[in-house]
Amino acid sequence: MEPLRVLELYSGIGGMHFALKDCGVAAQVVVAVDINTTANQIYQHNFPCTPLWSKSIEGIPLEDFNKLSIDAILMSPPCQPFTRLGLKRDVVDQRTKSFLYVLDLLPKLSSPPRYILLENVKGFEESCARNQLVKILTECGYHFKEMMVSPTSVRTTHYWQYTHKNSCLNPFLNLDFSCPQTGDGPECAQFLYKLETRAEQQRKQQQNSDQSITQIQDFLDPDVDLNLEQYLLLPKTLLRYAPILDIVHPTSRRSICFTKGYGRYVEGTGSVLQSSTEAETESVFRGLEEHSEEERLRRLQTLQLRYFTPREVANLMGFPQGFAFPDDVPVKQRYKVLGNSLNVVVVSKLLRILLSEEHLGR
Repeated sequence: MEPLRVLELYSGIGGMHFALKDCGVAAQVVVAVDINTTANQIYQHNFPCTPLWSKSIEGIPLEDFNKLSIDAILMSPPCQPFTRLGLKRDVVDQRTKSFLYVLDLLPKLSSPPRYILLENVKGFEESCARNQLVKILTECGYHFKEMMVSPTSVRTTHYWQYTHKNSCLNPFLNLDFSCPQTGDGPECAQFLYKLETRAEQQRKQQQNSDQSITQIQDFLDPDVDLNLEQYLLLPKTLLRYAPILDIVHPTSRRSICFTKGYGRYVEGTGSVLQSSTEAETESVFRGLEEHSEEERLRRLQTLQLRYFTPREVANLMGFPQGFAFPDDVPVKQRYKVLGNSLNVVVVSKLLRILLSEEHLGR
């Protein structure tokens, strides 16, 4: 059997491609498409033999798509128009324009793809864009299934859309998503030392007690020559944002989702790691505001709080060890493209469900 011919839209740094390689399907990405030049540089560094179109999707004519003779489309359209923390401008948002163009093209293709996998954030399922997607899929004769999936039961949940032409998906799925992702450190159950509710604290403790989830220490960068001091939080950051930091430890089994603002912004962009194994987090925070600024800083610095390195974030997102950044891509840009990416292991599992058995094991 010939390998599946796959079109990878919004290809980013290649998360879908890595997942496709991991799922055991005989497939070839015939073209990857993305407009982000930094992401394209990283993609080509990892997949130098894959044709990459650095252009807007809506700038590609129908005839060019028809020439590809694709069997499957993998895509992860921009999530900003649908995210819970955004403006939710949906189809009015200019960033949705390319996705609507894809939907318009789908029924016009001379040979529509048999498979489509789409990933987006929670919130997409309530959007007009989703309704338009369902309308087009139904008109084109696709069977489809929608799922909410998270690498663990607690991480920022992603919304997934599978479509399968001329075949039905099994609605009774037994998925094990205890894959490379993680949970929080051993904080005291009776003392709220950060700006969080009791319920939030209990949720984190429950996550951390799940022994089936891998500890964060297994995803840390083993490079002994790496200068980790460059990732330490600055004094002004510690003093201003200490009460809202999501602090995790090497033995933690959870972290919050890493966004493209990680390393530049603090609130809600990702967890920070407590490097010190000697300092007790609770003791540092207890009565912290009663001290002078100098003493507060001294106490906070004993925790040795640092950002996860880009390699570590990639590890937590399931990227294989073979994934690499070109040396000239700055750390800031590495965080940004990772924050726009997806979990490779989860996508690999979903592809196994989506693609028929005739393509597996080859």
